[in-house]
Amino acid sequence: MKKVIALIAIIIVLASCSKDQDPFEWNKDRVGHLTKNMKVFQLDSIYANDSIVRAIKGDEFSNGANQIEIFEKGGAHLLTLTPSEALDSTATIENIIIRDERFTTLKGINKNSTYNEISTAYKISSVDNMIDDAVVWVNEENFYFTISKDDLPTDVKFDISASIEKTMIPEDTKPLYMFVSW
Repeated sequence: MKKVIALIAIIIVLASCSKDQDPFEWNKDRVGHLTKNMKVFQLDSIYANDSIVRAIKGDEFSNGANQIEIFEKGGAHLLTLTPSEALDSTATIENIIIRDERFTTLKGINKNSTYNEISTAYKISSVDNMIDDAVVWVNEENFYFTISKDDLPTDVKFDISASIEKTMIPEDTKPLYMFVSW
């Protein structure tokens, strides 16, 4: 009888542990099947059913050659990955650009979310003024996003030294790009 109870307990534990990872779940330690400690060489097995576009050897000094693009077989651009070292298969993934709106955080945020939705779900830690865009930081979750300065007031739009306050960003502004940085 004890063996039957132990066997049932093991089956229940195994059944509860076998939950498949959502391929589009995004949190501070994971983007889909990618985790912060994964190596570049592991991408081939993770995205075996998708297309991986890598840098061409010899282009490591040209702009963007370090990036790895992930596309679905149907053509949808999923992610852009930047390894910690160019052309090193043992390097880890350092930065990720979320390209597909299906990648969603547990709080329901994706690349089509508005500034209001993001700032309601997460604490915005700071906003940096760049040449064409503003970078909005959500440090507690290891992600940040850019917004167009065209959406900002004129007094900060053309002055790179001007400070951008969180309240200056219109609530309906959508990110241009969403980044995860490990």
